[in-house]
Amino acid sequence: MRNAVKEYKPTTPGRRGMSTLKRNVTVKKAFKGLLKKITKSTGRNNRGVITSRFRGGGAKRQYRLIDFKRLKFGIPARVETIEYDPYRGASISLISYLDGEKAYILSPEGMKVGDKVVSGEQVAIKPGNRMRLKHIPMGMSIYNIELRPGQGGKIVRAAGNSAVLSSRHGGFALLKLPSGEIRKVSEESSATIGTLSNAEKKNIKIGKAGRQRHLGRRPHVLGKSMNPVDHPHGGGEGHTSIGLKKGPKTPWGKPALGLKTRNKKKASSRLIVKSRHAKKRR
Repeated sequence: MRNAVKEYKPTTPGRRGMSTLKRNVTVKKAFKGLLKKITKSTGRNNRGVITSRFRGGGAKRQYRLIDFKRLKFGIPARVETIEYDPYRGASISLISYLDGEKAYILSPEGMKVGDKVVSGEQVAIKPGNRMRLKHIPMGMSIYNIELRPGQGGKIVRAAGNSAVLSSRHGGFALLKLPSGEIRKVSEESSATIGTLSNAEKKNIKIGKAGRQRHLGRRPHVLGKSMNPVDHPHGGGEGHTSIGLKKGPKTPWGKPALGLKTRNKKKASSRLIVKSRHAKKRR
């Protein structure tokens, strides 16, 4: 059962149009043994230079250590809780192995407390179980996929997302990703079966600026609202045209909106069969 979007009565201007997600969580407090404090960088690198603009502030939160690898092969684990994670859209589950070890994993759609999950070579085809791509049946929905064997899940980890295993050939598995991209991944890489929880998250309306600030997002200023010294689009009386004849620019004067920046010589590019930017035929 999918979580529903909760809408509010327009009691204030901020509440008007605001919506939140009804999450099927079973506990409010996280397991202390898997919490970690992360120092906020506010968009700055190790030299203190802003590399990601309009970041800063936000509510205090602790990071949940998620097990993206799940290397305890053949050892069943029981789902103890389903919890909220402030660092991601999908819900997470606390699992307990037979040997007593606990870990957090990403929750698939439909996971409940008391369910059993396992990671191994050839395990049951059910949501939450993890195995190598060469053992997963064709057409299955999968998530938390490794790009390199043993690396841990790197792609398809957002709320409501899943990839489809299309085919296998020559030691590679062909995956159709949520973005529409079709790419090759080694069939020795692991993936988890199912679709991630909280698919309705994309329908949430933030409602007010203060809620964005709680998430650590500062106001995003248009380039044409700035002065010419600060942005190529700046200056003029009021909001003037950005001048599409020469093309839109980044704050540093480089071409923007459509300029291809992917390095075709890198190994990742040669594994892409169909780009997510490919034009759709009508």
